[in-house]
Amino acid sequence: MTAVSDFELAHAYETVNYYRRGGAAKIELNRPERLNAWNDQLSIDLLAGLNAAAGDPAVRAVLVTGAGRAFSSGADLGDRLAGQSGPPDVYSRLTERYHPVIVTIRQMPKPVVSAVTGAAAGIGLSLALACDLVVAAESAYFLLAFVNIGLVPDGGSSVLVPSRVGFARAAELAMLGERLPARQALEWGLINRVWPDDEFTTRSADVLERLANGPTRSYAGIKRELNRWLYDRMDAQLEFEAGIQQEMAGSADFAEGVLAFSEKRPPTFTGR
Repeated sequence: MTAVSDFELAHAYETVNYYRRGGAAKIELNRPERLNAWNDQLSIDLLAGLNAAAGDPAVRAVLVTGAGRAFSSGADLGDRLAGQSGPPDVYSRLTERYHPVIVTIRQMPKPVVSAVTGAAAGIGLSLALACDLVVAAESAYFLLAFVNIGLVPDGGSSVLVPSRVGFARAAELAMLGERLPARQALEWGLINRVWPDDEFTTRSADVLERLANGPTRSYAGIKRELNRWLYDRMDAQLEFEAGIQQEMAGSADFAEGVLAFSEKRPPTFTGR
């Protein structure tokens, strides 16, 4: 069994911690005061950590998790809208900051596990589902939050969600924007394992150790097969998502959704 204390901090980025133990790497989102919401720096640091793991031949398996009470609450709306006059340039943020993270995980010839506590929402959900295996604490939940502020799923979630749960459940998650508790996410096939909160850190570390000690080339081949069958058009879909999201960012509903979020009230959407 792997002791959590066995992981050693290899590099502390501004918003991400990179840990190592033998053939295992653990990448920890580290903005706990913001529930690990994504700002530009987190995107940069996360990609750097993933590239470090991908490029190190001694690393044979990777775990992505979040510090504090959440995996990731999604995009940091305050950061996204800071200094903006008019619609934000979400297209550039998606293509330059978010997409490289998702693509790097899918193309990495090593197994990647997401270990979810608390919320995995918005782009945080996309990040979790881009990984090969998703494990969760019993109190965790999953949320396609985009529709609640007048946006559409992005970060690959328009592919990653239906590839796991099918059209009907993907449409429900995307259009109703409701929390999906970890146990129900397991029943739906969205995620792989759920453990009690007090066992979660140890159990997820054990999965990581098992993969790190496994047949790395076999895992790489499995990823290639699954990518070819399920995600062969991922690049085109990411581009398509970004274009639609830029349209949504110019809508009155998005402006109202963000205002309502900042004022902590229900939005009044007009369909414009």
